[in-house]
Amino acid sequence: MKTHRTALASHLVRGWFCLVLGIPATLAEEQVSGDPYAAQREQMVREQIASGVHGVAVRDPLVLNAMRRVQRHAFVPPAYRHLAYTDAALPIAAEQTISQPFIVALMTELARVRPGSRVLEIGTGSGYQAAVLATITSDVYSIEIIEALASQAQETLRSLGYNAQVRLGDGYLGWPEAAPFDAILVTAAAPRLPPPLVEQLAVGGHLVIPLGETFQELYVFHKTERSLTQDAVIPVQFVPMTGLVQEPATEHPSAR
Repeated sequence: MKTHRTALASHLVRGWFCLVLGIPATLAEEQVSGDPYAAQREQMVREQIASGVHGVAVRDPLVLNAMRRVQRHAFVPPAYRHLAYTDAALPIAAEQTISQPFIVALMTELARVRPGSRVLEIGTGSGYQAAVLATITSDVYSIEIIEALASQAQETLRSLGYNAQVRLGDGYLGWPEAAPFDAILVTAAAPRLPPPLVEQLAVGGHLVIPLGETFQELYVFHKTERSLTQDAVIPVQFVPMTGLVQEPATEHPSAR
């Protein structure tokens, strides 16, 4: 009984601490456990993501909670770890980047990811975006065209306990055997919308992708029974998508 009472008292103290200070329970528990980055994540969410400082405020509680929980520093090279929660993209291997936290949160919100959603990410990179998605839903697929990044991201995600399937391949082709997807997020700029991804998007689903070369815009596409609607969101700057998408705009045999 003494053990149960101690555990109950500890739980009540944590709950009181959260209530009085207005801190999310997950964050408070991380602070109690000694996570040195918990406060930085909370500041990141408050000042960079939910504040509207970039002209758009992310409000989805599921997304904000995921951004508080995922340890971005675990996906950043050691040399840049002290910058993990700053308002910036950071270099990773193979001349790629880990996206700015605000952009990760915004794309996740625009994709309308919910528990149970089947989600496809194109461009695994460090694995950070996949981890954020996997915090919301357990049905996450991610494709990376660079072998070293795919391998490292898969190892990082597995070591941190995230349920995300990573495949080495050309994201232009999508993941047809796992389709249809409720949400598709493309984390590299494409010169045009890849038709295979539209085909693999479920009716009612959302596809979020940066389009353009010198000048890029973040778009969200919504698939209905009869059409595909689009909305431009904000100007962005992503690394270019590579592979088949860079070939002339004709259907590639592999995409059939």
